[in-house]
Amino acid sequence: MTTMRTTFGKSGWRTIGDKKIYCRSIWEANYARFLQCLKDQKTIKDWEYEPETFWFDGIRRGCVSYLPDFKVYTNDSKHHWIEVKGWLDPKSATKIKRFRKYYPNEELFLIDKNWFQKNSQKLHCVIKDWEIG
Repeated sequence: MTTMRTTFGKSGWRTIGDKKIYCRSIWEANYARFLQCLKDQKTIKDWEYEPETFWFDGIRRGCVSYLPDFKVYTNDSKHHWIEVKGWLDPKSATKIKRFRKYYPNEELFLIDKNWFQKNSQKLHCVIKDWEIG
């Protein structure tokens, strides 16, 4: 049986699959659960939470680095990056723009409130410990 938790604190430690991660939001935690579900179903090979920081060489002011939320390993031995954002503030938009400029061979997908509005209702029924805020 799938459970759905109401969580009042957004950030905190969660154990998802065999990983213990510190999530900064309920959305990050739920997306990690979604990725674990995909891994369990063998749709993806694996995922990691914040495994790598990307530096923007030559930038001296403002955003000098970027830490994407998730690295997703596909079954064909490739990978892509996921950023979970409820609201894309100017600093975050700059980081993403610079990431795409400095690392053009890295693929990045943005998961936003529209993704959660579209998917949360059905996913909380099938993914264990799905949180609502």
